[in-house]
Amino acid sequence: MKDCIFCRIVSKEIPNYTVFEDTHGLAFLDIHPRAKGHTVVIPKVHAETVLDFDDELLGDFFRVVKRTQERLDRVLHPDGYTVGWNHGSAGGQLVPHIHVHILPRWENDGGGNIHSIIDNPGAMIPEQIAKMFGDHAV
Repeated sequence: MKDCIFCRIVSKEIPNYTVFEDTHGLAFLDIHPRAKGHTVVIPKVHAETVLDFDDELLGDFFRVVKRTQERLDRVLHPDGYTVGWNHGSAGGQLVPHIHVHILPRWENDGGGNIHSIIDNPGAMIPEQIAKMFGDHAV
């Protein structure tokens, strides 16, 4: 998609600091890092969210995420990671092209865990929510 900044990075119109690349994806350092080595991983095909992938492409993409994390581990030797993605504008997604953030973490780096992103469980208890799924087991 021509107006997508990540597609333009994939097509080499916009430079990046590549951490890992293969035929399925590209990982590069975030230009506004939240941690040393903060890396963004994108698929080379345009997809807005994970729901736009078929299972095979999703598997290929998450292998790129794994290979990127392995590379970060070899080079930076962090104590841990926070890994995730924002889905949709309400979830904080700013670029409409699926991308995974890998944030290397170090002991006492001042960051929180994934539970520190939001604390608004709503009025329904888990049992009530579970009933909404009914017999729709996967």
